Amino acid sequence: MAKIGIIGAGTWGTALGLLLYRNGHQVTLWSAFEEDAKDLAKNREHKNLPGVKLPGDMAFTASMETAMADKEAVVLAVPSIYVRSTARLMSPFCRKGQVIVNVAKGIEESTLMTLSQVIEEEIPQAQVTVLSGPSHAEEVSRGVPTTCVAGAVSKEQAQKIQNLFMSPAFRVYISPDVLGIELGGALKNVIALAAGIADGLEYGDNTKAALITRGIREIGRLGMKMGGKFETFSGLSGIGDLIVTCASMHSRNRRAGILIGQGYTMEEAMREVNMVVEGVYSAKAAWKLAEKYQVPMPIVEQVNLVLFCGKDPALGVQELMMRDKTSETDAELWGEQAQG
Repeated sequence: MAKIGIIGAGTWGTALGLLLYRNGHQVTLWSAFEEDAKDLAKNREHKNLPGVKLPGDMAFTASMETAMADKEAVVLAVPSIYVRSTARLMSPFCRKGQVIVNVAKGIEESTLMTLSQVIEEEIPQAQVTVLSGPSHAEEVSRGVPTTCVAGAVSKEQAQKIQNLFMSPAFRVYISPDVLGIELGGALKNVIALAAGIADGLEYGDNTKAALITRGIREIGRLGMKMGGKFETFSGLSGIGDLIVTCASMHSRNRRAGILIGQGYTMEEAMREVNMVVEGVYSAKAAWKLAEKYQVPMPIVEQVNLVLFCGKDPALGVQELMMRDKTSETDAELWGEQAQG
């Protein structure tokens, strides 16, 4: 049994807390709001996970020191926009070599840093790892079979995370490609907004399949240019996470996109969803990265124009369809095949 702190009492942090508790670990869940911590401790139910009972001996606190003291690992599960500020709060209580598992997905817009890079900057004494993949909190909390990938600099660190989280309902793979895992998890939210917009415009399965397929192409093209591995983008934290986020109504990004396709503004859609829509915050960063690395990302570009420039979503789809003719594979292969 390990003592584990969960920093962030949203649906994802709570679901992972339940998973770890069921694995036999001692779990303390931290909320930034004392009233929320008291409510969870009293009622033993998260308002956004109805019907899922929280164990009587799972601890809840608003004290960062309590959440981190004597913990073998600490899971950072706050929305991406709060990762830096929360990591700064954690730093004074983090001992040298303490394991932090980042499960948030995003890119910091102001610095274009991945979230593990942000955490390492704020908590240099920690061992930072990541856990990502197609894993909606609503299903993980109910024990629905789920697979994810743990990434770390060393194999030993990755295996440690694998051992903590692995269960009959939660299979964990390991990978050294921390950068690729994080880019896949962040960028898929932007493509999911596009998929939701297409749903809001009442397009069909053909359109969804095209967005998923060309979307992973954009993600992989940028990710590999930045140093990520092809296998990562064709794996759980790439195409796997993209499929579930584009297809599921659990996805707040897809739900926000549907509303935008129906005529809502970005601000109206975010208020209606009433939860953090990560893709909105990652969209500008993704576009900036595309420009920095000179990688064409037409879907990401159109999402930005719709979100922040008031572009008609239907016009954005039309422009995607009418781009210059091109090849799906490397055009030089024609010559190689002819020679062969």
